[in-house]
Amino acid sequence: MDFQVGEKVIYPNHGIGVVESIQTRAVEGGKVSLYQLRILANDSRVWVPQQNADGVGLRHVITAADVRKIFSLLSDGNIDHHSNWKGRFKENSDKMRTGSLYEVAMVLKGLTYLSRKKALSFREKRMLDRAKFLLISEIAEVEGKTAAFIEEKVEKALTKTLTPDPKAAPKKPIQKPVGAGRRASDA
Repeated sequence: MDFQVGEKVIYPNHGIGVVESIQTRAVEGGKVSLYQLRILANDSRVWVPQQNADGVGLRHVITAADVRKIFSLLSDGNIDHHSNWKGRFKENSDKMRTGSLYEVAMVLKGLTYLSRKKALSFREKRMLDRAKFLLISEIAEVEGKTAAFIEEKVEKALTKTLTPDPKAAPKKPIQKPVGAGRRASDA
């Protein structure tokens, strides 16, 4: 995937960045082309080798059609989560690292659901806050709206998922299998 100077891109787990330059540098054994990104959230600089851009998950900002799909995902009523803290944290960490806003939305939905049932651990609370920031900032960029406005829309969409419909049959969270070598009574 190629990016141009001045283009806004998404750097996984950091959010929106701007390609400030594309430079070629001499390295042992040859030359390497690098994107220099300025991350908008904290004004930091990141160098990403062009040939590794796909590998780190560098991508274009989503489209308006993607925004509609994400809001649909947030409000669809389906919640998938691990009952085991370690498994859930690893699964969510893997999703966050993909850079996919759909995966980030799934993390946000699952952790928001869980946070309304019980207190989250410090690490999960940080992940929930990060997922919310990444989702809101990218959608705000796409729609040209304020983060506060988008946050309100996200909360409304999540409320549809997290508030049971009295007419619908109750949904049970999907339980992941108990780890190998453990008895169900130990879980």
